[in-house]
Amino acid sequence: MRLLTLCSPVSAAFQQERPPATTHVTVMKGDIRDCSLLLAAMRAVHVVIHTAAIVDYRNTVPFWEMKAVNVGGTENVLRACCVLNIPYVVYTSSVAGVGPNTLCEPMCRGNEDTKYSGEVELSYGKTKAMAEKLVFEANGKKLSNGGKLTTCIIRANTVYGEKATFLRDLYLFAKARNNVLNYLEPENTERNSMYVGNIAWMHVPAARHQQLKPDLLAGQVYYCYDDTPRKGFLVRHQLLSSVDPSIRLGSHIPYWKMWLIIHRTQDTHRIIKALLYPFWKPQPFLNLPLLNTIVTTFSYETDKAFRHFRYKPLFTWQESKQRMVQWLKAAAGNVSCPHLHQEGN
Repeated sequence: MRLLTLCSPVSAAFQQERPPATTHVTVMKGDIRDCSLLLAAMRAVHVVIHTAAIVDYRNTVPFWEMKAVNVGGTENVLRACCVLNIPYVVYTSSVAGVGPNTLCEPMCRGNEDTKYSGEVELSYGKTKAMAEKLVFEANGKKLSNGGKLTTCIIRANTVYGEKATFLRDLYLFAKARNNVLNYLEPENTERNSMYVGNIAWMHVPAARHQQLKPDLLAGQVYYCYDDTPRKGFLVRHQLLSSVDPSIRLGSHIPYWKMWLIIHRTQDTHRIIKALLYPFWKPQPFLNLPLLNTIVTTFSYETDKAFRHFRYKPLFTWQESKQRMVQWLKAAAGNVSCPHLHQEGN
């Protein structure tokens, strides 16, 4: 049996499943929008784990490009499955495809059956919602050999782990501001975070049980979960203070202050862009949809993945923190602290 993992917007790899000591991986680089490449990469594959996406919360990528990869690329994968008679697809989505919505309505400890409606706030989330719709609609579709396609969806939330450069940058910002780590979300805000190793592992039992119990997993959606605390600012502080005990938890930055900074920054960026484009494209560090997402409670509590395919996290919060801290110590040691404006305190 061959397992295909589409692992980035511009690459694809497939793995022949064998005992762990002899696993062989072949990498094929290309663009997920290239149908001919997908057909070549997916030939003789039995299961597809589709993780390819442009992940962009700051709107630095044009919407049309993000949609072409996240939605058009997903459509290409599903079409290739039907042509090549590949019966199983596990699609990696995001909680951003559910919400928060443009009204910033919270969801507190919901689950996969919680009703939540309204237009998604983030552009990235809009593309993931559109891609999810394609995956749902493809479930049960007939293959050319008479079989049918079985799809399921795994929704990740805030991801941390090795190579999470935003945490490295946050550490450097804190060091540049007298070791103080301020935060945007109100203290009562909840949002699930998850260690990347647990997210990756969750796909493995899902792909296995999709073949063992196709009728149970067909057309289902599963939220990712482990035992990482739900208070994001406390998670960040625990990680960074474990790297450097001098890092202190600061105070909450008021919403109104960040709103003013964002609007002032946007005006400045428009002027700079008009003067210097295309020689330099300034990237805003924050935008209003992202700010609204950060300050809105959007959390869930579920064990559906365990009930359906026996998923259990491989790493506890303590183990995840230890692995993350080891990487952060090495990463932060190779980068100098930036010079910052006091305006963002």
